[in-house]
Amino acid sequence: MAKDHGPQIKDDTLYEDLRKDGASKEKAARIANAKAEGSLDHKGTRLEDRTKEELYDEAKEIGIEGRSDMTKGELIDAIRPH
Repeated sequence: MAKDHGPQIKDDTLYEDLRKDGASKEKAARIANAKAEGSLDHKGTRLEDRTKEELYDEAKEIGIEGRSDMTKGELIDAIRPH
């Protein structure tokens, strides 16, 4: 069982795992607390981190016209306001 690190750490087990993996106390606390709050998205929300195919699929869902002729940068620019 994970040690109780006090009220400032919301997920003690994850915090300890991150520390064992070499994360600083600050970084481990931020990640553990974000995960506990549900605000940590592992899928990668930054558009720049997605593949062109993933961007194309999202543009298709949104209904962006001309997406098949767009570059990755153009897809990002078209998706961002939505």
